[in-house]
Amino acid sequence: MAAAERILKFWKPYGVLTQFTDAQGRPTLADYIPVSGVYAAGRLDLDSEGLLLLTDSARLKTRLTDPRFEHPRTYWVQVERIPDEAALERLRAGVELNDGWTRPAQVRPIQPPDLPPRDPPVRFRKTVPDGWLALTLTEGRNRQVRRMTAAVGHPTLRLVRCAIGTITLEGLQPGEWRDLSAAESEQLRASTGLR
Repeated sequence: MAAAERILKFWKPYGVLTQFTDAQGRPTLADYIPVSGVYAAGRLDLDSEGLLLLTDSARLKTRLTDPRFEHPRTYWVQVERIPDEAALERLRAGVELNDGWTRPAQVRPIQPPDLPPRDPPVRFRKTVPDGWLALTLTEGRNRQVRRMTAAVGHPTLRLVRCAIGTITLEGLQPGEWRDLSAAESEQLRASTGLR
């Protein structure tokens, strides 16, 4: 009988690379996760935070990251100024970026989420208000959320991935990880068509 696949969830802090080694000595996953044989299923930029899944299953990694499977990822996005309905509709319809049109996104304004302070803190400008959005994508282009919000006139100030499919940050703080429960693993596998 084959060994069960291992799936971890990790709250990647700001300033940590989504890899286990770095020739420049920057913080990596190895500074937080003492587990061998698992690899990140997707990426988060150095200046982004939040949920990262790691697994030893190449099939699951592919199902989570290949755009043709349209696996949803949800982000809490702090943006400059308060987006109006026209900006939200542009995001919902898809935005033209330099590498083509994005798929439509699900987006809605939200109250500021209960997050630990970021180190370093987000810059604060008295004269420029900010707002928060919950944004769900089914593709993962390089720096896509930041490029989309900038394209509609609302540069991203802070970006936190809060969910990948049904798996959320719940129960974690920045820098913490844990194995998914059997129920979470089954839910994730079902949502990716890998029952």
